[in-house]
Amino acid sequence: MQGRIFNIQRFSIHDGPGIRTSVFLKGCNLRCLWGHNPESNSPRQEVQFFPQKCILCKKCIEVCPEGAHYINQDGVKIFDRSKCTLHGECVANCMYDALVFVYKYMQPEEVVEVVLKDRDYYRNSGGGLTISGGEPLLQKDFVKEVFDITRAHGVHNALDTAANTPWEHIAYVLPSVDLVLLDLKSMDDELHLYGTGVSNKRILENARKLAQQDVDIIVRIPVVPKFNDSLENMRATAQFLRQFPRLMYVDLLPYHDLGVDKYTSLGKPVETAIFEIPSREEIASLSRPFVDHQIPVKY
Repeated sequence: MQGRIFNIQRFSIHDGPGIRTSVFLKGCNLRCLWGHNPESNSPRQEVQFFPQKCILCKKCIEVCPEGAHYINQDGVKIFDRSKCTLHGECVANCMYDALVFVYKYMQPEEVVEVVLKDRDYYRNSGGGLTISGGEPLLQKDFVKEVFDITRAHGVHNALDTAANTPWEHIAYVLPSVDLVLLDLKSMDDELHLYGTGVSNKRILENARKLAQQDVDIIVRIPVVPKFNDSLENMRATAQFLRQFPRLMYVDLLPYHDLGVDKYTSLGKPVETAIFEIPSREEIASLSRPFVDHQIPVKY
């Protein structure tokens, strides 16, 4: 069994408690307008091109069988994606990582080998493994196998999910999960459809079921200006979460633009990914409904 892995981040402190290793799986069934990991969206392989790293060595031009690479009359390196068949010779011969494949296949044992390197840090900090995405449950069998192995080694397992999958997929991996990082975007279904491309009905129904399970939950809300940054949305979310007995806290995550350059590297338009960055004062004001409902909140 293999998983499509686009990043493994060791010493992560933002994907659950303590020091963690975060494993990011490629493929997502949401299309969030503000998404900062556009390389995670498609389950298919893609090539990223970073022109700032290109030294115009022309090796990619020499080895590409499709003629997808050339230098134009202005001396600018061009990557014509319409001709690319993912042959991979350009990637293999680029010494400066100007051309890279987005993901690589890994066996569960290979992932676990990386995870177990930092067991002492997990033990001392209360950390562990977090599997994220994309949507990791689109590769549920791979996720389950990794979690089964790490749990046998005493590692704390966290699943980061938007819960936009059949409930059976969630229930399948839960026996090996200690913590769910549940991403909630908006309580308004119409707004959710606009911002993510999908309805929130299945997500909220799965959240209700998840609240009845024997697993800790952290709810994470990306705060995106002019999308969900209203007190009305936060009040509705707080009201919804009142009956979550294993809810540890709500984490308000301000939108950031650190992923905008990734859109360019994939040849995708960036206009929809750019929003204003909310201030700390604005985030603080949005935490009030959770405080009023005695729900722990971080920002």
